[in-house]
Amino acid sequence: MYPVILAKIHVVLAISCSLLSCESRPHSGEQVRSNPDKVAAESGSVFVSNYPLSYFAARISGSAGHVVFPHIDGDPAFWTPSEQDVAMMQQALVILLNGATFEKWRETVTLPERRVMVTSARFADRYLTIERAISHSHGPGAEHAHAGTAFTTWLDFSLATEQATAVYEALSDAGVGHETEREANFAALVEDLVSLDRLLMTITEARPSVPLITSHPVYDYLADRYGLHVESVLWEPDVYPDEHQWELLSDLLERHPAKWMIWEEEPVVESVERLREMGVESLVFNPLGNRPDRGDFISVMHQNVEGLARVFQ
Repeated sequence: MYPVILAKIHVVLAISCSLLSCESRPHSGEQVRSNPDKVAAESGSVFVSNYPLSYFAARISGSAGHVVFPHIDGDPAFWTPSEQDVAMMQQALVILLNGATFEKWRETVTLPERRVMVTSARFADRYLTIERAISHSHGPGAEHAHAGTAFTTWLDFSLATEQATAVYEALSDAGVGHETEREANFAALVEDLVSLDRLLMTITEARPSVPLITSHPVYDYLADRYGLHVESVLWEPDVYPDEHQWELLSDLLERHPAKWMIWEEEPVVESVERLREMGVESLVFNPLGNRPDRGDFISVMHQNVEGLARVFQ
């Protein structure tokens, strides 16, 4: 089975590499099948632990699939499932996990392993490590630290393609969706991901040494794949930093003279204005661990890439 799948991917990659257009196709299936208010998984459902996997699974499975992605307030990487959530997982036909320490709850939850697909397992030897981290909290949530293995693997679009392949294999093995539709949907998804990868490669190759500041240490795979020269702070977009944080940033800029800060979400105006006074502009690159308010994975990633392109002009 695997040689056949890999052969199909190679064909898709060959076709996609000749594309110059970066527009994504409309695909309404993802929004129809993601159901954040689902109380219990139905027979044949696909449970996912983050939004990228939700998008990949729903787009590949098409009209026959039913993807369960619980409503999560905040970053799914620091989510703790309830008993109902665990029941949903245990009843699901397929359980799609990100891996790379994304699911912090994994060691405390018993799952039917034969139905679990860890979508990043195929490139575990390429996991990245966050060397330095400080504990902090997001709003009312418990404190946590961005330390150890970096988990936003899908921000390297070549790795996102491998995760989409793992999703395709899991759905195929479980017989989710119609074979012909599933293959066509998968090929189109790979085409979009390869197009994003090539576009971002082309953009960043122009000025590979541009220094950047990121508001959180969640861009490791993005930086590694596309050669970004980044240093991270721990700033929340909706909170104006205290004076100590501004002092630390000033010290950081002395050795890392960045002219741009990358935020996970739109920052408060006061932060943008003070950064501008320091000679630093702001842009948003949404990691998309959770579902976006508007658009979908491909459309929002195109917005992210278009925003980042301003840095390399």
